[in-house]
Amino acid sequence: MDDIRGTVLLLPGLQSLIDLLRARGWAVVGPTVRDGVVVHAEIESVDQLPRGVGDLQDGGSYRLRHRGDEKLFGYVGGPQGWKSLLFPSRELMWSGRRVGTEVEVEPAVVDAPRLALFGVRSCDLHAIGIHDQVLAKRAVPDPAYVTRREATFIVAVTCSDPGGTCFCVSMGTGPVPDRGFDLALTELPDQDVHRFLVVPGSDRGEEVLEELTTRAEGDEVLNAARADRAAAREVGAAAAQRMGRSLNTDGLRDLLYANAAHPQWDDVASRCLACTNCTLVCPTCFCTSVDDVSDLTGSTTARWRVWDSCFTNDFSYLHGGSVRPSVSSRYRQWATHKLASWVDQFGTSGCVGCGRCITWCPAAIDITAEVAAIRSGED
Repeated sequence: MDDIRGTVLLLPGLQSLIDLLRARGWAVVGPTVRDGVVVHAEIESVDQLPRGVGDLQDGGSYRLRHRGDEKLFGYVGGPQGWKSLLFPSRELMWSGRRVGTEVEVEPAVVDAPRLALFGVRSCDLHAIGIHDQVLAKRAVPDPAYVTRREATFIVAVTCSDPGGTCFCVSMGTGPVPDRGFDLALTELPDQDVHRFLVVPGSDRGEEVLEELTTRAEGDEVLNAARADRAAAREVGAAAAQRMGRSLNTDGLRDLLYANAAHPQWDDVASRCLACTNCTLVCPTCFCTSVDDVSDLTGSTTARWRVWDSCFTNDFSYLHGGSVRPSVSSRYRQWATHKLASWVDQFGTSGCVGCGRCITWCPAAIDITAEVAAIRSGED
């Protein structure tokens, strides 16, 4: 979005965008408030968006707050990334049944609804891009992921109010969407009326925006003025100055490789509960295991792929025992893979700076502070 052009939507225009996506066959999944948390759920109306809702996030702490204004995107990401929609936590791989003396095996049919992901932040866009690399572009692609990904339309949004645990600027992943979207919104500051600059990021996005403009009634869709484009740039620039955390990434890969025996790993292990929260809320973690389930008669069986975590003792189990029996070795594995060996495997960091692992850690462990502690011993 460096070369910002585009169109301005008023609130009725934003509703028309939702209506158009639904008319084109996409179920629109966007942010809404449920049980005191901003979650992703199917929406049909702008009235379901978190109007006037902000949040307070810190290590092990998340609270919603009333902003005192009418902003629709004035919050930070909740516990859900978009991963669960494209890479479900539990997925059938195949099922089989015994018929007489024969065994019939059927591969699973992929459930791939057409989804429009509405309100995707830049950090989560980069997380989806990482999964595209890890799951779709490897030598043997994950067919279920590819099928779901191809059925997805993405409406991104510029993050205007980063939270206390955000550090996307350090990771080069935000706060302004730069790629991987079909349309991108920036909520413009205006005390009197909702205004959203929308820019296309793909041919499909261009097509939707053109139809939206053609079908618009009254003044719900306007041509973007120079002042609108300048205001959108300022939203992103101001957000970049208000990150709650930072992470020095200079030489980070080599730093972690050189400190496999650093005492900080034991220090963090004394606080870590190995509860797996950090990996479950992480938008890029993709470790899985399989569950084989049969009925009591032994005539039917099914294999399911389920999310797993490198924080569990069984995850690294080989014949005779676990490769990583201690919590310190598991935390080291997670942090070093995320920030170092991921680069060797996939050419990018595995962290997008969303801060979820900090917010949703019950022990308030902060990966940026742990890395800083290791780095301080090198100075």
